[in-house]
Amino acid sequence: MTSSDPLRVPDLVSQWFSRPHTASAPVVVTGVFDVLHVGHARFLTAIRDRGLPLLVGVEDDARVRAWKGPERPVNPDIERAEMLAALRCVDGVFIISGPPETAGWEPYTDLLRPLGPAALAFTAGDPYTDGKRRGAEALGAEVWELPLTEGRSTSAALGRLARSL
Repeated sequence: MTSSDPLRVPDLVSQWFSRPHTASAPVVVTGVFDVLHVGHARFLTAIRDRGLPLLVGVEDDARVRAWKGPERPVNPDIERAEMLAALRCVDGVFIISGPPETAGWEPYTDLLRPLGPAALAFTAGDPYTDGKRRGAEALGAEVWELPLTEGRSTSAALGRLARSL
């Protein structure tokens, strides 16, 4: 793990898991990425195929647990970051920490501003679409809304696994 001093903002903190090797303006994606599946791979590859570096922010365990319940995340944040960093299409990964109730677009904008993102990317149907659009506008970044891979989500995968046990 390569790390440096955490980037501090009023409510959220990011800690690099793997720092990108390029100084080019990146595309930034944030999320849980609990159990990697083909939907994640297709989404992240489609972003990187547009030619800009891809940075992924992973929500820490405490935030995920507060949002999704005591059984989540399945995998710890450091392992989720490691899995994402191993993907060819991902140029850098950071872990997002802070109070679980901090979920508005303003703290994320403050957190991402030092990265100088060219774009914020998310999937169609993301429950935080409006906030991500507002954040991109505040950052002077493009909005990249990519299609969701139908039937492929962590919740769907966990549901299939639970039914098979």
